[in-house]
Parts: sequence; structure tokens; C-alpha cells
Amino acid sequence: MLNRVILIGRLTRDPELRYTPSGVAVTTFTLAVDRPFTNQQREREADFLNIVTWRQLAETCANYLRKGRLAAVEGRIQIRNYDNNEGRRVYVTEIIADNVRFLESANSGGGGQREEGMSGGGYGQSPQGQGYASTSQGQQRYGGQRDNQDPFQDDGKPIDISDDDLPF
Repeated sequence: MLNRVILIGRLTRDPELRYTPSGVAVTTFTLAVDRPFTNQQREREADFLNIVTWRQLAETCANYLRKGRLAAVEGRIQIRNYDNNEGRRVYVTEIIADNVRFLESANSGGGGQREEGMSGGGYGQSPQGQGYASTSQGQQRYGGQRDNQDPFQDDGKPIDISDDDLPF
């Protein structure tokens, strides 16, 4: 059996960080994911999916994700239910994320030029431009200002690649 989902979309609101009574961090946010087709009015529709993250990933998402940012979420679908005040059973479908990748930097202004990720361990960038490595013990700083120049940017010079380097 397999329960795995990968989504790419934009946050519809800032993540909401809370803590359980035992002190475990949990963050919720909604991801708007475009459908791959248009409706009869030739408009693109979207699905709005509830995302839940836990522990260190929850705190990282709360600190660095914001409304409108493009993010990739990998996790599993979970359906829970409860009885509301009127005695009706309410079903809630959520994505429990175990990997979230930030697909836009804080400075890109929606351009999405570079991928920055966080999945409980990985690389990200703080708002001050300081790099950090995330570990199970927390964030460790390293380096100073990160070079924001695109290494694949075309500077007008020809690229010297031998035929032996090509995979085809």
C-alpha cells in the first residue's frame, strides 16, 4: 500500500504555528494548486489543500514561508473526522508533510528563480542573507553573505564542453 503525494503551489495565507500541550510544534497552511486544465470559460481552477507540518519542519515553515510563496510539499494524505456542535460528523482531509521545499527566495519577489529547500535537514537562507544548515539539534550558521549570482547565467561567452562530457 502506498499513500504519497507531491504538490507544488502557492500559500494562500501565512503559516499558523501552534504548540501541543506537550510542547510539540505544529504548523498549518493552505496551498493553492492549479489544475492542469481549464474550465468551460477557459479559466484555470485550483484546489486548496490543507497542509500540516510537525516539529522542526513546522518551525522552519512558520519562520520562512509567507502568503503567496511558491512551495513544494511531499507527504501523505490523512482524513480525520469529529462531531461538531450540532452533532454532525465532519470529515477533514489534510496533507501531513514530511518534506517542504521553498521554491522562491525571500528576495525574489515572486520570481522563483532559485530553489531553496527545507525537509528537516537541508539548506535554506535566513532573511539577513546568512546561510544555515538545519539538523535535528537545530540550525547552525555558517558563512557570511551568500553569493546570489546564478551560476548558469549566460554571460555571452561560449561554453566549452567536450563531446565526452555529453550524456548522449
